[in-house]
Amino acid sequence: MTSERIVQEAPIPGSFRIIPRPEHAISRKSISAGALRVLYRLHEAGHRACLVGGAVRDLLLGGHPKDFDVATDATPEQVRALFRNCRLIGRRFRLAHVVFGREIVEVATFRGSSDDGSGDRHLVDGRLVRDNVYGTIEEDAVRRDFTVNALYYDISDFSVLDSVGGMEDLQHRVLRLIGDPEQRYREDPVRMLRAARLAAKLGFTIEPATAAPFAALGPLLAEAPPARLFDESLKLFLSGHGLASFRSLEQHGLLQHVFPATARVLAQGDAAHFRRLVEQTLANTDARVREDKPVTPAFLFAALLWEPVRRAAQAAVDAGADVGAAWSHATERVLREQAQRVAVPRRFTIAVEEIWAMQPRFAQRTKKRAFRLLEHPRFRAAYDFLVLRADESPELAELAAWWTEAQQLDQDQLAERLASAPPPPGSEAPPATKRKRPRRRRRKKSGVASAVDAGD
Repeated sequence: MTSERIVQEAPIPGSFRIIPRPEHAISRKSISAGALRVLYRLHEAGHRACLVGGAVRDLLLGGHPKDFDVATDATPEQVRALFRNCRLIGRRFRLAHVVFGREIVEVATFRGSSDDGSGDRHLVDGRLVRDNVYGTIEEDAVRRDFTVNALYYDISDFSVLDSVGGMEDLQHRVLRLIGDPEQRYREDPVRMLRAARLAAKLGFTIEPATAAPFAALGPLLAEAPPARLFDESLKLFLSGHGLASFRSLEQHGLLQHVFPATARVLAQGDAAHFRRLVEQTLANTDARVREDKPVTPAFLFAALLWEPVRRAAQAAVDAGADVGAAWSHATERVLREQAQRVAVPRRFTIAVEEIWAMQPRFAQRTKKRAFRLLEHPRFRAAYDFLVLRADESPELAELAAWWTEAQQLDQDQLAERLASAPPPPGSEAPPATKRKRPRRRRRKKSGVASAVDAGD
């Protein structure tokens, strides 16, 4: 992208501008071995085969893509016939996955713009729910979402093909939707989230006409499948650009449609502590992703929903409710509301509840309780969350410092420390709620069952 010859007039839609190999920065050395094998085999079998989408975009920007997608004029069945290690997936978009060990190369047939009756396209209220109509590479280009994602690397001559001005937008670092923005968002409302995420990831600005419909069409995100929004949330926040994605969602008014409780609290004037907690969580997560360390959605959701739960519980306590019941009801209500937008799997919500429930236990520094807490499988996540909350009050800061030091001591040293110092005042975290054990029914000595037993 450093060559002056790349700066040309944008191509006429439907026609390709060809950027030959000497005039772009993509090298086959930067493409995965699996993707090259797929491209070459398709080409040798007489099919057109191109690298497409984010991989081409990132290679032109000097990045190192992890995933490589291929577009071809071969149908999914023809792709499967060429590769024994291939499986066909998808209903909305029929795709071929070619598997090379841990690498999966996704192969899509060129999409068509019109259905002559031989394809499978279905719209519901303007939303595209199935689209398996095949066409030419020219049609495929205008069917893609953003101009910078509609660039093709042709394996036949190693050129880059551009029919929508994607090269120019790359140079100007602009994210532009292909076609009429309102129509494209109505076809698939999740494209609004993709725009915010890609702009954050690439450091691009969203072109004004592309961002203009967000305010009016943002509510359509409530109609998107919650399971799909969970997947999109992982891409937004757990791909190494979470903090920038969060700020992009807020900037463009989209956060309220995906995390409504979080957005409501952040809109209030006294949410500075909560904003710092959320942003520090995302910054820490980004750092872990860069260092190739594991991350979990549970910790992310615990942070994003902490203040909505805390405020709801405190309001109930102020109204006279029992503290334990208030926290239990607030947790259930906030998680239920969130699940209507983002379908968080139960294994993660259980972890979220445990992280929250363990917060008050950090203040109970008796020998028995402290050792039991250190052995809890969720201790590390709950401790990290306590550290993030430490700026809420001096008591929490002291508590976090104590537990940081406690982890460095051996058992005897910690036992001595616990025996010699009285426990400090508790924090403002939710009280731990004990589960009631079912009462054992006393057996009757006679063999005659009671009326209740008989009914059971």
